[in-house]
Amino acid sequence: MSVLPGESLREELLALFGCGAGAPLSDDEFGGLALRVFEHQLTFNPAYAAYCARRGATPGSLDDWRHIPAVPTAAYRELPLVAGDAAAAQVVFRTSGTTHGPERRGLNHVLDLRLYHGSLLATFEELVLTDDARLPLLSLIPPPSEAPDSSLSHMTGVLLDRLGREGGGWYAGRDGLDEEGLARRLRQAESDGVAVCLLGTSFAFVHWLDALQERGERFALPPGSRLMDTGGYKGRSRQVAPAEMRAAYQRLLGIGSAWQVNEYGMTELLSQYYDAALRDAVEGISGAHPRRKLGPPWLRALVVDPETLEPLPAGETGLLRHLDLANLDSVVAVQTEDLGREVDDGFLLLGRASGATPRGCSVAADLLLGAAREAAP
Repeated sequence: MSVLPGESLREELLALFGCGAGAPLSDDEFGGLALRVFEHQLTFNPAYAAYCARRGATPGSLDDWRHIPAVPTAAYRELPLVAGDAAAAQVVFRTSGTTHGPERRGLNHVLDLRLYHGSLLATFEELVLTDDARLPLLSLIPPPSEAPDSSLSHMTGVLLDRLGREGGGWYAGRDGLDEEGLARRLRQAESDGVAVCLLGTSFAFVHWLDALQERGERFALPPGSRLMDTGGYKGRSRQVAPAEMRAAYQRLLGIGSAWQVNEYGMTELLSQYYDAALRDAVEGISGAHPRRKLGPPWLRALVVDPETLEPLPAGETGLLRHLDLANLDSVVAVQTEDLGREVDDGFLLLGRASGATPRGCSVAADLLLGAAREAAP
């Protein structure tokens, strides 16, 4: 791989990820790194630098990471946001396009997959393989060969290759879910008593569980089995409440609620959040919010006002903003239209803001596009 901008900072972040997602990182330490990543992006990402200049955020002007200007996710559909040469990207991930159509898919040019892989593996080990388990990983997500621009397929491929035990595999593809093959594999798990980990989108799981229910089929997977589901039901005809899904997982698969981990990620971020429930169960923590989201120490969430995009006090509901140090080569601060509320050491995910784009996000997107036009050569 050719030398990329910010080599020393890049190596420092890779070393941090290598310490694992359970390693402590104080607020001051995170803030110092976030501001250094921000300064790097002001130098190498001209569209973002022009946007920040319009917001009054210039090199050396900030002393608090919470004030780093965030880019709305919608902006990734309009222009490349790359701190470097977009043509040098190792991979370009595309959003699903379910909300705005396939022609309006957001793009994330990933210059250095080591950052993505380092963050992914450390966090999955901490929050999904919390008990140091090494399990066969069974994927209800198509492999990267069939979805090369899907960050979720890429993520799943890395997990199977790097963290999965022998006996894992792919059970979804262009022809849909291989229900017969998956059933045989789960019966094998029941017979030999070896726990497994299922990976899939919520939408794939709900249709599979519906089919099991119609056939009167169910499984009793060995203790220690778990699943990770991800994504919602945007643009889909069938939606299921999380509590109903958890009950179905336990009834039809034999996987208890604490062993069902929902992942919250997005194409625009190279790090992910997961439910805290499994980690809490393994560590014997009780009385906490069981479905709060946790991330690695190099990923922080802020809850902000939908109108002003200013941070809100703890406990208030607002829009989620994410600051991800793994986003060295794009934009460190990403503004979403997802609703959340800060609790304990994480946040509750409360769904999407309904109706029109929140005013704060709309204003920020317009400001970014205007700045990008001015910065264009």
